[in-house]
Amino acid sequence: MKLKPLGDRVILKKREAEEMTKSGIILAAKSQEKPLDAVVVAVGPGTVEDGKEIKMCVKPGDHVIYSQYAGNEVKLDDEEYVIVKQSDILAIMEA
Repeated sequence: MKLKPLGDRVILKKREAEEMTKSGIILAAKSQEKPLDAVVVAVGPGTVEDGKEIKMCVKPGDHVIYSQYAGNEVKLDDEEYVIVKQSDILAIMEA
């Protein structure tokens, strides 16, 4: 099965939470910080608001930072994704 976002939605694949600190301390699941960066998997076609076309600024493969409490989590074929609006994406990470 495949997810196809509508409008200005973006499907993200979350980065795994760190299970160990740099000094080697293993973190309990509750203590692990929610990762705020992800990889763009799919992008919707964009939308029109107040007569203005809103173009999509991200593309599949982009590494992005998104708002901590944004989006809806979805599990499909044992993979976890987050569906967010483009406006919930704060930045694109470039190498």
